[in-house]
Amino acid sequence: MDIFIQQLINGLVLGSMYALVALGYTMVYGIINLINFAHGEVLMVGALVSWTVVTSLEGSGIPGWALLSLSLVIAMAVCMLLNMAIEKLAYRPLRNAPRLAPLITAMGMSLLLQTLAMIIWKPDYKPYPILLNDEPYEFMGATINLVQILILVVTAVTLAGLMALIHGTKLGRAMRATAENPRVAQLMGVRPDRVISATFAIGAALAALAGVMWAANYGSVQHTMGFLPGLKAFTAAVFGGIGNLGGAMVGGVLLGIIESMGAGYIGDFTGGVLGSNYQDIFAFTVLILVLTLRPQGLLGERVADRP
Repeated sequence: MDIFIQQLINGLVLGSMYALVALGYTMVYGIINLINFAHGEVLMVGALVSWTVVTSLEGSGIPGWALLSLSLVIAMAVCMLLNMAIEKLAYRPLRNAPRLAPLITAMGMSLLLQTLAMIIWKPDYKPYPILLNDEPYEFMGATINLVQILILVVTAVTLAGLMALIHGTKLGRAMRATAENPRVAQLMGVRPDRVISATFAIGAALAALAGVMWAANYGSVQHTMGFLPGLKAFTAAVFGGIGNLGGAMVGGVLLGIIESMGAGYIGDFTGGVLGSNYQDIFAFTVLILVLTLRPQGLLGERVADRP
């Protein structure tokens, strides 16, 4: 039972980070029908920018929580500007092109960002400083530390705030109108280009938040660190129903739990043949099953067909 509770906590923490990144995928897809495969690299840039700020100011006497908060704000600002630039320079000119063109561009942008990050920050793994108390707390026989508690709390607050923004603000109404029919929305006074840029900016802020959380939780950063989380977050978005915000949240959390439980019990299921290092197979098994059995995802698709 202790192992079950521990893996459940680990899964909720991991799933929370997947959910934040998956929201970026699903928001962009819901509005312009684009899978932004460079989104995982935005997570990576956020983590590396945070690492740069933290290591530069580590000996300045700033409290750990303040330093982490400052690095998060700077990382989110950098990632928002980066994602808006990517949308304007790489995706906007291809908005009316065949769907394969922006998809290939997104994959190329992912490789470009990885290469630039490798040049700027070098390819070696860098330890992320411990800024908060890492003393573990006991919970029903399992352990959880302050960083993991913050990840769960901040993710819940962030997701609630995002839902409030989407359903209760002028920008949110404009985003939903653009997703429904951009031509009609434009006739009603909505500026689709501004809405799309805002969507990319919000998605980047969520990815940067996930990147800083990832770095603080796992303790290291590197230029390829965003590829696998980005791919799994895309799996989570498809799992929940891409284009559906609630689906992205549910898909991210469920995928994290499935992966964590699989890592905890795969040795027992296979008689010790496979270990926890094979946990990645669960995410992609889920993707194959969803695409085969329920391609619209758990919560279905809410994006209207466009003429």
